[in-house]
Amino acid sequence: MNLRKKLITITAFAIAMGFLESAVVVYMREILYPDGFAFPLSPIPVSLAVTELLREVATIVMLVTIGILAAKRFSTGFAWFIYSFAIWDIFYYVFLKLLLGWPESVLTWDVLFLIPTTWTGPVLSPVLVSLTMILLAMVILIYADREKETRLHRLEWTGLIAGSLVLIFGFVLDYSQHMLTHFSVTGMLQVKNPEVLEVATSYIPQRFPWWIFGIGEMIILGTIGIYWKRVTQ
Repeated sequence: MNLRKKLITITAFAIAMGFLESAVVVYMREILYPDGFAFPLSPIPVSLAVTELLREVATIVMLVTIGILAAKRFSTGFAWFIYSFAIWDIFYYVFLKLLLGWPESVLTWDVLFLIPTTWTGPVLSPVLVSLTMILLAMVILIYADREKETRLHRLEWTGLIAGSLVLIFGFVLDYSQHMLTHFSVTGMLQVKNPEVLEVATSYIPQRFPWWIFGIGEMIILGTIGIYWKRVTQ
């Protein structure tokens, strides 16, 4: 299968995954937020919280398998993984907008992820990250299709990992500051503890650290630039 056909196929799969993800959220909001989603979060049963964590793990496993099945080399498998992840995430919000009329704007806050702790931020932030992931994926896939050496070197992996860690720190900072006023770092991760869930449901977003987000994005974009320059030589 050539790159164009594979791109169409995996895009269709990732869009379908985005719809399934949004459908789950529609059902959950009907149960937990019948008057519309808003912070602070509604109390959630422990069993449902654990199920959500496992569902997110299952989603990541599904996306990883796309990369494994779509490519023979690690670099291209990684590219298909981040590409499908990005398409899935963007269309998750597209379908929520179509189904629920939410988010109201790109600056509306959302719960983004739950592993290892809760990530929060304006909708614009994960969309920008997804667009960056698509950029990196396309650079790898296009030059791999041209039979270039697309293996990422140690310096490039270091830049991508460092930038990603900065982004993650920005996403968990606001929520973690709220939780750390009540628990230790290990204590706040005990999702089966009713006290942890009670404090978590009192969380209201305060301020997103755009400056931290910007640093993380610049590190990643700079790394992509270094990688692109190398593979084109």
